[in-house]
Amino acid sequence: MRVSVKGRYALAAMVYLAEQEETQCIPIIQMAEELDISKIYLEQVFALLKRSRLVESIKGAQGGYLLNGSSRDITVYDIMRATEAAIFEETKDTVVNKAPGIDRVLSEAIFVPLDDAIKEQLASLTLADLAEKYKESKNADGYMFFI
Repeated sequence: MRVSVKGRYALAAMVYLAEQEETQCIPIIQMAEELDISKIYLEQVFALLKRSRLVESIKGAQGGYLLNGSSRDITVYDIMRATEAAIFEETKDTVVNKAPGIDRVLSEAIFVPLDDAIKEQLASLTLADLAEKYKESKNADGYMFFI
C-alpha cells in the first residue's frame, strides 16, 4: 500500500500532538520545525484534519492546534480517511460487460476482503497507541545511567 506524503505527514503530526498534553495548543510553526515539515504543506494537512473534526484550531498569539478529543478515541483509520480518500474508494468494475462472473469473483475474493482488512487494521490502532510506541522507542534509544 502506498501512502502519500500528505497521509504520512498527517500521521506524524497527529502523533506529535498526542505526545503533548492533550489540552495544550501547539503552533503549526513549532510542529513544522520539530518534524522538519514545510509549514505551508502542514497547514494544508491540518485543514483536512480540521474539516474531519480530528483537530481544532485556536486563533491568536497563544494559538495553534490541539486534538479534538482523546487520543484514545482517534484511530489511524480516522486520520487516513481524512487525508487519503483514494485508498478508501470502492474498486471499479474490471470486466463486468463481457465477463460479469469474473468481475464478481475478483470483487468477492480479492477486493472486498482486502478493503475490509485494511480498514480493520487501521481502525485497530489509536493515536494513543502510536504515541505510546513512540515514547517507548525514545526510551529504548536513550542511555540509562546508574549511580
